[in-house]
Order: sequence, then structure tokens, then C-alpha cells
Amino acid sequence: MAEIDVMTTAILSGAETGRRPAIAPDGSPVLDVVIPVYNEETDLEPCIRRLHAHLVEQFPYPFRITVADNASTDGTLHVAERLSREFESVEVRHLEEKGRGRALRAVWSTSDAPVLAYMDVDLSTDLAALGPLIAPLLSGHSDLAIGSRLARGARVVRGPKREFISRCYNLILRGTLAARFSDAQCGFKAIRADVAERLLPHIQDTGWFFDTELLVLAQKAGLRIHEVPVDWVDDPDSSVNIIATATADLKGIARLTKATMTGRIPISGLREQLGRAPIQVQAPGVAPSLVRQLVRFAAVGVASTVAYLVLFLLLRTFTGAQAANLVALLVTAIGNTALNRRLTFGIRGKQGAGLHQFQGLIVFGLGLALTSGALALLHTMTAPGLTLEITALVLANLAATVLRFLLLRGWVFRRRPATEMES
Repeated sequence: MAEIDVMTTAILSGAETGRRPAIAPDGSPVLDVVIPVYNEETDLEPCIRRLHAHLVEQFPYPFRITVADNASTDGTLHVAERLSREFESVEVRHLEEKGRGRALRAVWSTSDAPVLAYMDVDLSTDLAALGPLIAPLLSGHSDLAIGSRLARGARVVRGPKREFISRCYNLILRGTLAARFSDAQCGFKAIRADVAERLLPHIQDTGWFFDTELLVLAQKAGLRIHEVPVDWVDDPDSSVNIIATATADLKGIARLTKATMTGRIPISGLREQLGRAPIQVQAPGVAPSLVRQLVRFAAVGVASTVAYLVLFLLLRTFTGAQAANLVALLVTAIGNTALNRRLTFGIRGKQGAGLHQFQGLIVFGLGLALTSGALALLHTMTAPGLTLEITALVLANLAATVLRFLLLRGWVFRRRPATEMES
């Protein structure tokens, strides 16, 4: 009964700290768990039975399980309705259109439970993480909670392809949207209903990007996002189209980046509505904003490029193009990492400097691969002169610069939680 102890402690700690615990009136559910489904007639019944048994045993308050059927064309709806007749705490919502985000919006926006959650029907995430996921929401300590397959302590079983895609996606989020959460797409999340009420009207996506959009808006509104390392086993029979989902996610990132930078989404208004004071000054030790980082990174990049070209031209007078490129890149990469560490990302002091330089050299290696590859390709196609060599290197360096910024921001100089830095 460990989860019951977690819940009780959460409620008591919320009361002691003066935060409003998320407890519903007598008889109404405290927790509403949504299971979005599309053509899942085989997996739905074992999922609901297992989840229901777990909640009955481990959750000490009234709950509801809502099956959100996304226009299934098989027997999924029939199975869901049969389960709702068998279990009083199971309800069914049928939607005429597909989309995980559409299903969550439909249920969350009308639910009377103070804590809303969802999980994938395959139950890839161990249900032992459900208690730690919702306890900080019950106590009022946090506003959202996410299961993370990438946080320290998580145990994940999945193929290298999905692992690579997941890590690349979250790296892109850190580089483009300054995301501080570790795993945007794990199908295991919870949110306070009062917070969802404010955020849902500003979320456009109706598919898989819904999760990312929700988390980015929550972060920018100053909300507290609690992360729970989870045990997660990949479903080999998953029907998710990875290529189509990745394409839609990249489009969503571009749209959300534009919306946040142009002010179309009223972040300050959300902060006020949710009781978070607008940030007026930048606290010492906090990384600069994305726009400021881009400006400073560009300035450092221009200086580094000039230094690189000067060194390359000097070295090219007595050595080959590849050797000149290697030395020039290596020297300027060390200086570039040091300048970006201090000026772009606001990190001072010697602590971690050696690790940063080592990671910076790995990033340098990727830049070297791009520029050397460009030179090699050029020499296989023609016998270029110095002007053509420099032109090819400049273009390759532009591509390497974009990659460098994403890696420096999302990996090398990413702000880590204090507990992670101390361990």
C-alpha cells in the first residue's frame, strides 16, 4: 500500500504548507485518467482491468477512468461500452475524429475531477509510477507531472531507433524552445484541472504534438513541472507512424517558436491568471533568454569564423587543405567554447570547464565531419581553386553552426537541476 502512503503524505504536506490540496467534493472523482484509443479492441480490455484493479488497491480517493475513442473503425467502442457497464468508475467518450490531443482536450475540458491524467493503452509505463506522478498535484506542490524515460533513474527497454529519435527530438526542443523538461512524448502525464482550464484554449495541436505544446506553454507561464523517472517497455506492435509523427512535430516546433517569439500567445497574461508573477529581472546564474543567446552566439560565431579563415589561409600556404582545416577548426573551437560558455550561456567559474571543453570538442568533431566532408566531396567532383574551397567551407560552416548552437544549448551548457549536479 505504498502509493496510499504517498497520497496521504502529499495531502498533509499540502495542508501544512498552505497550498490548496486538489480534493474534490464528496462523491465526485478526485482523479480522471483518460485512455485515448483508436482501433485498440485487443489491448483495451486488459488495460482497463489492470488499471482499474491498481486504482482500487492503491488510490484512496474516488476516481474515474475515461476511454476516449477516436473514431475507431473496429470493435473498440463496443469493448469500451461493455466495460463501462461492468465498472461504475469507467466512462466512454466517442469522438468522430482522430487525434490524441483532440481526445484529451475533449475530456479534460469537461471533467469535474481536480486532477486529470492520461496514459497510453498499451501501459508501456509501469503503473507503480502513478502514485508519485499525481501526489505532487494532489498536494498543490506542482502544476503538471510527467513520466520521463530520459530522467536519471528511469529504466527503459526499447530499440535503438526509437531511443535515438526520442533523444534527438528532446534535444531539438531544448535548442529551439529552451525546454527544461526531459521527455515531452512519454504517454504518462497528469495536470491540475484549474491549470488545464487556462492552458487548453491556447493549444492548437490535436495530435501527438499536443503534449509538447502543453509543456512548453506551462514552462513559459512559470508553472512547476514535476518529473517522475519511469520503468518503460516499448510496445513492438505500436501503430504509431514515426516518420509522419516526426514531421508533424517539426512543423509544430516551428509554429510554436514563431508564436512565442511574436507574442501571439499571451505568456504574461497566463502568468497573471495562474498566480505567477511576471519575471522582471534575470536572477544571477540563470541562463540568458533564447533571443539574447542567439545574438551572442552569432557574435561569437562571426569572430570565430574570421579567426578560422585567417588561420586556414595562413596554414594553407605550407600545408594541404585537410590539415589546414583541422588545425584551424581545433584552435578556434577551443576559443569558441570558452567564449560561448561565458558570454552566450552565462556560465562563470572553473567548475565544469574541463567537461565543457571535452563536450565542445565532440561538437567540434561533428563540425569537422561536415567541413571535411564538404571538402572531400568538392575534390571528388572537380579540381577546385582556393576561392571555391573557401566558398564550400563557409557553406559547410553555416550548417555546422546551426548544429553547434543546438548541441551547446541543449547538451553542453544545459542547466541541470541542483540534485543532478551534486550527484
